[in-house]
Amino acid sequence: MKMHETFIKPMHPEGRKFVGIFAVIALVLYMLVPFLGLVGLALTVWCYYFFRDPVRATPTRDGLLVSPADGVISLIEKAVPPAELGMPDEALTRVSVFMNVFNCHVNRAPIAGEINAISYRPGKFFNASLDKASVDNERNSLAITMADGRQIAVVQIAGLVARRIVCFAAEGDSIQTGERFGLIRFGSRLDVYLPDGVAPLVNLGQTMVAGETVIADLVSDETARSVRAD
Repeated sequence: MKMHETFIKPMHPEGRKFVGIFAVIALVLYMLVPFLGLVGLALTVWCYYFFRDPVRATPTRDGLLVSPADGVISLIEKAVPPAELGMPDEALTRVSVFMNVFNCHVNRAPIAGEINAISYRPGKFFNASLDKASVDNERNSLAITMADGRQIAVVQIAGLVARRIVCFAAEGDSIQTGERFGLIRFGSRLDVYLPDGVAPLVNLGQTMVAGETVIADLVSDETARSVRAD
């Protein structure tokens, strides 16, 4: 990787109009009050950074389930997948990845398979790190059926300042592990519901990299991992 590629990342097309708006406002502010123009420039750079879409090295071995988002693990608990997906009404292990406004917000498929259900539901905008956000907040849910017939659910959840969930996928699409399927603007969360009997290989507070960090191994009988924080 060249030096400039470390700092300058590709921008997702979804962000172009926002960066343009920020840039115009910054220019107007600069003509009125130069100092405010510099503040506007800094915010324009942040907006570009928010919509960055870096290349990721996704592991391709069958059975590896990767993080759908950049951020930190905020919750690991048993919960029933969203009813609108039509999955069995049984509690599964839910792993939640919280994204702050400085994380990359492009969402990636945690596993390969066929998207057999997508359902959007409007809702509130509580802080996405809270447990009740999974139930009350605006969300977009996907059910992915893997080659072995098992299903996982992945849910995009809007947060305190997020006001737009974007999903590029459609029902019936085949998707690959780590493939981009959507994004959420300005702070949010992704929930992944693991198949029954699968233990997560991550822990609370662990930093995730979308499309790279392995959350679970569906073909392994390894038990949940413990961690040491230091």
